[in-house]
Amino acid sequence: MLVKYQEALAELPKGTISEKHVNGYTYYYLKYRDGKKIVSKYVGKQEIEALKQQIDKRRHIEVMIKSLLEEQKIAEKVLEGNL
Repeated sequence: MLVKYQEALAELPKGTISEKHVNGYTYYYLKYRDGKKIVSKYVGKQEIEALKQQIDKRRHIEVMIKSLLEEQKIAEKVLEGNL
């Protein structure tokens, strides 16, 4: 299960969507870290909804992975008899 989530996570975009207002127009950017740099990529209006859904899905999967890792730690402690 954990491997499937990690594979799905690798295919989804990371970062957040930010809006920039210039001369009455709104521009959307996908911002994410690449090492120490913050990268901003322009996102067209047609792509914004699909991108929002993908980012939400990524966040959900990240939460699921965290939960599975915590359950795995608990299971290991139980099996070792430390709990």
